Amino acid sequence: MADEMTWRQAIEKVLAASPTPLHYTDITERIIAEKLRKSLGATPAATVNAQLAGSIKHDLKSPFIRVDKGVFALAASPLATGIKPASGLTALDSESDGAEEQYDIVTSFGMFWRRDGIHWTPAPKLLGSQKAEATPVDFYKQLGIYLLYDGREVIYVGRTTDRPLGRRLYEHISDRLAVRWDRFSWFGLLPVSETGTLETLPTSFEATKIIPALEAILIEAMEPRQNRKRGDDLSAVEYIQFLDPEIQKKRMKAMLDQS
Repeated sequence: MADEMTWRQAIEKVLAASPTPLHYTDITERIIAEKLRKSLGATPAATVNAQLAGSIKHDLKSPFIRVDKGVFALAASPLATGIKPASGLTALDSESDGAEEQYDIVTSFGMFWRRDGIHWTPAPKLLGSQKAEATPVDFYKQLGIYLLYDGREVIYVGRTTDRPLGRRLYEHISDRLAVRWDRFSWFGLLPVSETGTLETLPTSFEATKIIPALEAILIEAMEPRQNRKRGDDLSAVEYIQFLDPEIQKKRMKAMLDQS
């Protein structure tokens, strides 16, 4: 593709081809699958959400309409006929802000990351990406909650406040838990920018969002059998572990040494 589409052009193309309204994460998936964008940045789903919400909020002639939380359609399409903005929202409502989905208490999380996928130093790189094609983000400095696993069993729950996530995990490879864990999950509070850097911690959180966020973390992390849903109130983006390049170098060296 000689000329890359803008995010807005790509979103319009995907929505125009869809027989139903789409969640912004599904729009992102289709943009990637159809190779409508080459450069995705570190947060493609959040970028799509921000493009849609920003257009609705600031453009009186926005081509998009929000039909449900995180779900959009083209305003001029037959799908939008007779549809009012979700919950009576207008283009000026603050709930249409692109930050709505990503920054509700927990902004990002990683599930069952492998301990042996990290090159352990006092400042290890904790690399993860939203999609395989997206720019990896280093979550070393993330703050929040983490869990250590022995197989699938949770053996330890910790928090990162005064020391970043990467440092806390590094400490656990030489303390009393050193030989007892092989995987970890984490839930972070620092927002992730489009360029892949971690931003500052919000100065305050709304009380009404704290309890749903805590419940969602527990459901997502513990996977209790009697809960029929996942952590639906976890408005965060999951990051898939990205193998540290230093680990790849070590494995390649080991293969060459054996040959």
